[in-house]
Amino acid sequence: MTRKIRNILFIMYDQLRSDYLGCAGHPYLETPHMDALAARGVRFSRCYVQSPVCGASRMSFYTGRYVHSHGAAWNNFPLKVGEQTLGDHLRRIGMQSWLIGKTHMKVDEDGMTRLGIARDGIIGARVSECGFDVFVRDDGLWSEGPDGFYDSKRSPYNEYLKSKGYAGSNPWHDFANSGVADDGEIASGWFMKHADKPANIDNDDSETPWLTSRMIDFLRQRETETAPWLCHLSYIKPHWPYIVPAPYHAMYGHNQILPAVRHPGERDDPHPVYGAFMGNAIGQAFSRDEVREKVIPAYMGLVKQCDDELGRLMKYLEETGRLHDTMIVLTSDHGDYLGDHWLGEKDLFHEQSVKVPLIVYDPSPEADATRGSVCDELVESIDLAATFIEAAGGKVPDHIVEGRSLRLLLRGEKPEDWRDFAVSEYDYSATPMAAKLGMAPRDARLFMIADKKWKFMHAEGGLRPMLFDLQSDPEEYVDLGASPDHQDVIDMMYDRLARWARRMAQRTTISDDQIIAGRGKSRRKGVLLGVYDSGEVDPELTAKYRGPAS
Repeated sequence: MTRKIRNILFIMYDQLRSDYLGCAGHPYLETPHMDALAARGVRFSRCYVQSPVCGASRMSFYTGRYVHSHGAAWNNFPLKVGEQTLGDHLRRIGMQSWLIGKTHMKVDEDGMTRLGIARDGIIGARVSECGFDVFVRDDGLWSEGPDGFYDSKRSPYNEYLKSKGYAGSNPWHDFANSGVADDGEIASGWFMKHADKPANIDNDDSETPWLTSRMIDFLRQRETETAPWLCHLSYIKPHWPYIVPAPYHAMYGHNQILPAVRHPGERDDPHPVYGAFMGNAIGQAFSRDEVREKVIPAYMGLVKQCDDELGRLMKYLEETGRLHDTMIVLTSDHGDYLGDHWLGEKDLFHEQSVKVPLIVYDPSPEADATRGSVCDELVESIDLAATFIEAAGGKVPDHIVEGRSLRLLLRGEKPEDWRDFAVSEYDYSATPMAAKLGMAPRDARLFMIADKKWKFMHAEGGLRPMLFDLQSDPEEYVDLGASPDHQDVIDMMYDRLARWARRMAQRTTISDDQIIAGRGKSRRKGVLLGVYDSGEVDPELTAKYRGPAS
C-alpha cells in the first residue's frame, strides 16, 4: 500500500489548552486518541497562535498571514475581500477545500457590494465563507439576549435538534448547553454554578458527536470520488458554556483539579492592561475557587468527549483505508486561562492562552523517523497554510503566505534559517478594558515577541512593556518589564519587533521570482532611458527608432 498524502484533515478544537492532553503531561485527563495520533506523528510543544482570540486567530490560520497583514484583528472584524485563503491556494493546485463546523468568519459586506460580488454565486459563497466550500457551517454560539441572537444566521445544529424532537426555538441553549435544576427549571450553562450538572441532552445529540457524524457523512460521500480534498473539521468545544452531557459531567472531581498557576505578587502594581483584564468580570469570577471547582471538571469532561469522538473518527478512517493517504492535523485556536494568573477565557500572552496543542500526522514514509517525537522549535499557526500547500504538491507563494512549511521538521530536519522568535498580536480596542484605560482604538493593541528564553509584550498607547524569563520563571509570575537590569533584553526585543514590522507583507500581487524574471526586460518593450547614442545598446533594441525619416 502506497503511503502518500492525498487528503488533509485539519481538526481544530475551540479553546483547547495545550497542557490539557495526556501526551502533554496532564496527570489526570486521559486523552488516549489524541495521544495515539501524537504517537503516529509529531507533537509540537511550542506552537503559538497569531492572536489569542477566536476570530483573529482563525483568520491567520486560514490565510497563513499575521493579523498585522490580514487586518481581521478581533471577533466579527471582517476579513477584507481580496485576502487569499487556504481554499484559493489549494484549488489552484487541484485540491478541494471544505468546512465542517466553525470559522468565526465575518464577511466584508461593504467590499463585496463595492465589487459587485453576489453571495449566491460560487465565488461570492467562497469569499463569504473564508474560502471554504461549506459542507456544514455552525459557529456554535446561538445565544439570545435582549437585543437578539449573538449570531443571527440559521443554525444547522438547532435544526438538527428540532428534527430529533427537542422542543423550543433554541434547543442549543435549552438542551445542549443547559441542565435541569432541582425545581425542574432550566439550569443555564451561562451560569457557571450549573457546570457540574449534566447537559439535558443525549450525548449522541450533543455538539461534538454531531460534528463528528457530519465528518463521517462527508467521508462517505467521497468514497467514490477521485479529487483530493482538505477538510477543516472545526469543533465548537471545549469552548464555553462549560457544561457537558452524561457521563462526561461526572468523570472528573475536585481532587483532579490542578492548582491555579497564580501568585499574589501578580496583583501588586501590575501592568495596566494586565490589571484591567484581571479586574474584568471574567477575571474576577475565575479568581474564585468555587468557580474553578465547578468549571474545570466540566472542561475536562468536554475535552474527554472530544477525545472519544476523535477515536470514533480515527476508527472510521482506519476501517476505510484513509489513514495511509490522509495528513491529519490537530490544533486549537487559543487556550483558556481557567483561573491561572487571576484570569479567565483567553486574550493575553501567558502560555495558557497563546500556546496551543499541535499534532501533525504525515503518512508518507519520509516522516517515519519522527513518529512519536516532540519538536520544541518555535512554530506559529500560520505555518499550517504553508505546510498544507506543500503537502498538496504546490510551491508556497511566500509573497502572500507568511508562515513556513513544517515538512522538513516532520522529517527530522531543521532548516538552517528557522525562526528565532515567534509573534502574536492582540487588538483589545472593542473591549471594556480599552474603555476603562481610556485607550483610543488605534492604541489598544498588544504585540508579543517570544523565544525559548524570553517573552516580551509591547503595549501601544505609551505604556511600559512586560518581560518574562521563561527559563528561571516558567510560570510567568515576575514581570521584568520595568527592570533596568534587563534593558538590554528589552532593547533586543524591540529590535526584533521592528524587524518583524518591516517585513514585506502587502506586496501580494507579484512574487520575488516574477520581479527577478522581469529585470532588464523593460528595454525590450521600447523604454530606452539613459541612452545618448543608438550605438551604445544592442541594435535590436533600437530597430523601431532608426531608419529614413518620413
